[in-house]
Amino acid sequence: MASLQDQLLKAGMVDAKKAKKVQKEKSKQNKLARKGQAEIVDEAKEAARQAQLEKAEKDREINRQNQLLAERKAIAAQIKQLIETHRLDRAGSDIGYQFVDGKNIKKIYVTAAQQKQLELGQIAIVALNGDYELVATAIAEKIRQRDDTTVVVLNSRTQTTDTQEDDPYADYVIPDDLMW
Repeated sequence: MASLQDQLLKAGMVDAKKAKKVQKEKSKQNKLARKGQAEIVDEAKEAARQAQLEKAEKDREINRQNQLLAERKAIAAQIKQLIETHRLDRAGSDIGYQFVDGKNIKKIYVTAAQQKQLELGQIAIVALNGDYELVATAIAEKIRQRDDTTVVVLNSRTQTTDTQEDDPYADYVIPDDLMW
């Protein structure tokens, strides 16, 4: 089967010069179309590569956020474990010890020995799920390294010893029968 162009030439409807001219123009268009197609393919590849880079960056950001969240959860679990395993027993507590937590004044009941230890900075008050617990100073320091906001009261030892040394009434004896 001959092409339409050959059939038109045989029929005499188109001359050979015009047929050649049309053939050349057609091949030029094909050539340009192939080059344009190559450019389009390159642009598509570039767009795909750019989209892939953006997706990889977005995935990295999501992974970083997930990792930070996991680290926070791990730290919270460590703090909870430290407090629960090292909290001091407050059974028989009858003395109200008031302290400041943020802008609020809170009250926790402690024994007389625990009150003295709190004043001397030997034990500390920490917050756990809205409740307050007593822990040793060493444990409070470990907790403070992980999260500073969890340790509510931690008196420094030097602060209380300085006030005892500077007390001008330290030499005076307070009578046993004196009631305030």
